[in-house]
Formats: sequence, structure tokens, C-alpha cells
Amino acid sequence: MPRQLGELEDAVMTRIWQWNRPVTVREVLEDLQKERSIAYTTVMTVMDNLHQKGWVRREVEGRAYRYRAVSTRAAYAAALMNEAWSKSDNPAAALVAFFGMMSPEQRESLQAAVRLVQGNEAGEDPGAAER
Repeated sequence: MPRQLGELEDAVMTRIWQWNRPVTVREVLEDLQKERSIAYTTVMTVMDNLHQKGWVRREVEGRAYRYRAVSTRAAYAAALMNEAWSKSDNPAAALVAFFGMMSPEQRESLQAAVRLVQGNEAGEDPGAAER
């Protein structure tokens, strides 16, 4: 199970997920520098750590690496929710409490997701409702 990303790891991964393409340390650095003062070596270390932890793949391009996310932000969020839920001694109560924290929009999204999963289990075309 994944552990929650640290603040700087999350800032780096957010850019990688948003850009959805291979990125260099320099690209991430320049974008981060719009918000904070940060050194190239710090970003390089964070991206190397993310690679060592399995969050990103990297390929050599010239004298630098290009990094690409291994999974989506949605998959990361789902894994964190699943991990938290699995640690509860009363999963039903944990879900009720979680649902109580959700906004109406989030509950609508949840209901749509449940309908989609139930449709997939019943052998329905998952894109039919969107057409």
C-alpha cells in the first residue's frame, strides 16, 4: 500500500500528473520556482526518491532523465482511501462517517461511481450512460 506523499513529493507528483507526459527535473524546478525558492538539487533528489519508491519511471534522454508517473492521481487517492478504510475495526461506521463529511457534489460523484461499477458487474456497456 502506498504511504501518503510528503508536501514536496506531492507538489512534484501533481505537476507530473497534470502534465501527463515525461518531464525533466528542470521543467519541474522552473514551475515550482513560481511558488517558492527551491534548488535544482532538491528537486532532483525528490524525483530520484519518487523513482526509488516506484511512483515514477525514468528514461535517459541525453544527459538528463525524463520522468513519467507510474499511475494516476485517482489511483493514488483510491489506494489511500482503501488503506485507511481497511484499518478500521468497523468499516461500515467508517464509511458512514466518511459519507457524512462529503459535500453534495462528492456524494453525487460517489453515486455515479457506484452505478458505473454495478453496471460493469451486470455486463452493461460502461459508456452507455454517457452517450
